[in-house]
Amino acid sequence: MTPRLDYFATAPRMLQPMLALERAVATSGMEHSLIHLVKTRASQINGCAFCIEMHSRDAMAAGESPARLFLLDAWREAPHYTERERAALAWTEALTLVSTTGAPDADYDGLRPHFSDEEIVKLSLLIATINAWNRLSVGFRSVPGSAPARAA
Repeated sequence: MTPRLDYFATAPRMLQPMLALERAVATSGMEHSLIHLVKTRASQINGCAFCIEMHSRDAMAAGESPARLFLLDAWREAPHYTERERAALAWTEALTLVSTTGAPDADYDGLRPHFSDEEIVKLSLLIATINAWNRLSVGFRSVPGSAPARAA
């Protein structure tokens, strides 16, 4: 696959708000393991090979088990995830597929025992952010494996 353009190089100033939101999410107090799972799952749904590769690599560098990453697209059937993670993954799917799901009450209600109101907002912004990155990377045909390695 040939990239259409390097959006980071083409419009770096326009990406500053996205990068600021990314930093805000990363320092929000949410577990880094949860952040990695959400980013990877949304990227799987969106078919963003660039982001799947990058976030899987980042997750493993941060200590995530390969089994949890390998089973992520079947998380409902795998016993590897906590109830909090399951609630976050259900919400990730609901918001990523919002045009078909309508963000069901059941998925939102599933968050309530595991997340505070503030955490629900943080999680929702995380999901919105990775969906925006997915759309840029898919749209501009970012090549998997071309992202620089990042510190965990």
